[in-house]
Amino acid sequence: MNLSRRGFLGLAAGVAVTSLASACGGGAQAPATKAQGLTVKLPTYTPLASIPKPDLPGTAAGVPDAYFTYPKELFKAVQKPPMSGGQVKIAMKTFLPPPPGREQNAAWREMEKRLGGTADVMIVPTDDWPTKFSTLVAGGNLPDIFPYISTQGVNNLPAFAASQCADLTPFLSGDKVKEYPNLAALPEVFWKQGIIGGKLYGVPVPRNLVGGLGFYRHEMFAQAGVTDLAQITGLDRFAELLKELTRPQERRWAIVTATGGVFGLSIFTQLFGVPLEWRLDKASGKLTHAIETEEYRAALEYVIKLREAGVIYPGSEGFDTLKRKNEFNSGRAAITYDGLPAYLGPGNYLQTQKKIDPKADPRPLLPIGAKAVTFANNIAFSTNLLKKAGEARVKELLRVADFFAAPFGSEEFTLIQYGLAGTDHTRDDQGNPVLTDQGAKDITVPWKYIAAPTQAVYDPTSRDGVEHVHAALTKMIPQAVYDPTTGMFSPTAENKFESLYTMRNDKVTSIVAGRARLSELDQLVKDWRAQGGDKIRAEFEQALQQSNGPR
Repeated sequence: MNLSRRGFLGLAAGVAVTSLASACGGGAQAPATKAQGLTVKLPTYTPLASIPKPDLPGTAAGVPDAYFTYPKELFKAVQKPPMSGGQVKIAMKTFLPPPPGREQNAAWREMEKRLGGTADVMIVPTDDWPTKFSTLVAGGNLPDIFPYISTQGVNNLPAFAASQCADLTPFLSGDKVKEYPNLAALPEVFWKQGIIGGKLYGVPVPRNLVGGLGFYRHEMFAQAGVTDLAQITGLDRFAELLKELTRPQERRWAIVTATGGVFGLSIFTQLFGVPLEWRLDKASGKLTHAIETEEYRAALEYVIKLREAGVIYPGSEGFDTLKRKNEFNSGRAAITYDGLPAYLGPGNYLQTQKKIDPKADPRPLLPIGAKAVTFANNIAFSTNLLKKAGEARVKELLRVADFFAAPFGSEEFTLIQYGLAGTDHTRDDQGNPVLTDQGAKDITVPWKYIAAPTQAVYDPTSRDGVEHVHAALTKMIPQAVYDPTTGMFSPTAENKFESLYTMRNDKVTSIVAGRARLSELDQLVKDWRAQGGDKIRAEFEQALQQSNGPR
C-alpha cells in the first residue's frame, strides 16, 4: 500500500490511504506558503447500467456489490480502443516478483491489442520507488502515468503538480467525466483523494472506504458464550470478555499486536468514537485534533487497563507483521488488527486459518458500544497522476485510465485480473476463473493499480466469507467518519506530518507500555501544538473557510 502523509493515519488503523495524488497542468504554480481548500467541482457520479446482477447488492451509502461466483457472461465495458497507435509510458510499484516480458506474456500482448497502442510499463519494487521517483523527476523523465506519495521528497506538492502534471479539472469536473463512463462510475468520495490546491489532479484506485476494526476468532468467542457480537452490550462487557478469552496456561491471549500497533489502540480509538485525525465543528469552523479529545484519552486509559490485565499477548508490541499474523492464525490470540483486504483471497486470514484448522472461524470485528465509529481510512489504494501534456494527449491518457477502471465482470476487468482465457486462466465447474501456472506469472504486471473500479466483494472459495465481509461493510460504512481536511493543503502538514506523527506514536506507546504516565498525554498535546500542530490547524481552518466547508 502507498504510504502518504495521510497514509500515516492508516498506520493507526493498519491501512495506508493515499490522498495526495496530483495531476497537473495548464496553471501557475501554487504558492507553498498558503493553505488551499477544496473548491473544484467533483466529477458527477454516474453508475453503470451494464454491471452483472450481484448476489448481495450494494447500497447508495457505498456498500459494494458482492458475488459468490464469477459472472459467466462477460460484457464489453470499453467499446473502442482508447489509443490510436503510439505509446503510453506507465510506472507502477509492485510487491510481487517481476513478470515475464511482453514477448513471453500473452496477457500483455492482448492488453496492448485492446488498448490500441504500446504500453511500456516500468515496474519498480516498492522499496525502490522513492529513489526511482526522485531520479525520474531530476532527469525530467516522468512517465505518462505514475503514483505519487508524499514521502518521495517533493516538499511543495501544489507547485510540483502545477509544473509537472496534467490538471484534470477541465476534463473531469461535473458532467465532463461522462466522456469516460467507467471513471464516471466512481463516487465523489474517491475523487476527493486526488485534489491538490483546489484542482483535480489524481485518478483514484478505489478500495472499500473503511479499513475495519480488525478480526476475531468467532469459535473462541462462542466458547466464551458470545455467539453474536450484538451480545456484547458495551465496552465494560467487552473488557470482561477479553479477560475470559485470555488463557496463558494454554498460550492464548485475547489480543495480539505488532510494532507500531500501540497494543491494539487502533481498534479502541474507533470503539470510543475518536475522530479520524480531525473533528470539525461546522458551526464555528474550528478543528480539534484526535489526541486533544476526551474520547482519545478514554481509549488510551482503556488500553492501559487491558495491558495491565494481561489480555494482550506479552511482547507482541515488538512483533513484526508476519509474526503477528502467524500467532493469530495459529490460534494464540482471539483478536488482531489488520485491514479488511487481508481477509479474503489466497494467503489471507480466512483461507490460511481454514488450512491450519477447519474449525477456525475468523470474522471481521464489528463496532461495539454506543459511541463506536469506523474510520474511512481505506478509501483508495493510491491516486495516480498524469504527466502534463496537451489536451489531446491528456484525453487519450484518461481513456487509458477509463479502460483500467472497467468494472467487475467485464472483459477488460477479467483480462486485467486473470489474463488471457485459455492461456492464463481457465474456468472451474462453477464458472470461476482459475489461474494457470503461466497466468500466475503473467498477471503480476501491475495493471490493476493504474486505475480501478469500485471494488466488488468476491471470493469463490467461501460463500460465508463473502457474506461476512458484505455484512461488515453494511454495518461499518454508515458509521464511518471522514477526515474533514481531505482535499485541503496545509504547507506545515506537508512538511511536519511525519515528525509529529512519530513524536505522538512514540510517547503514546510509552504511556500504554507503562514507561510513562497517562498524565504525560497533556504535555504531549502541548508539545504537538507548539511544534506545528496549531499551525497545521490554522492552515486547514483557512482552507476550509475558502471551501465554504467540506464537500
